[in-house]
Amino acid sequence: MRRLVLALALLSFSAPAFAVNPDEMLKDPAQEHRARELGKDLRCLVCQNQSIDDSDADLAKDLRVIVRERIAKGDSDDQVRKFVVDRYGDYVLLKPPFKASTLALWLGPVALFVGALAVIVGFYRRRRTAEAAPPPPLSVEEQKRLDKLLKESER
Repeated sequence: MRRLVLALALLSFSAPAFAVNPDEMLKDPAQEHRARELGKDLRCLVCQNQSIDDSDADLAKDLRVIVRERIAKGDSDDQVRKFVVDRYGDYVLLKPPFKASTLALWLGPVALFVGALAVIVGFYRRRRTAEAAPPPPLSVEEQKRLDKLLKESER
């Protein structure tokens, strides 16, 4: 029982640490909560697969500060998000919108999967037809030479 409690205590300490520094945090808890929620949806442009709240990169820190400054000025969540997207593009969003400029982000993985599947299917079809095709018949000269070799080997 004691080991189970110790294991659970260690697991609770292994939760991901947020990169938000205390000097970045807003004094108003409601505004800080809004900033954290917005930060979860914004991508660190250096790390690329982390939110700005999870990243220790300098650019992520700058983005966190920008978000908090805009919230402190009274901007709504949509206004803050629009400000950041206008400045850095749709790529800064962890879930970019589906539109013409982000079509490659949404359909690229599907296209790669379909292409890879087509290559695999084509490979196995060619392999099956290559194994099933009978060898071409021998020419008259080849047949005579084979008969000659067979007669010599019988001796």
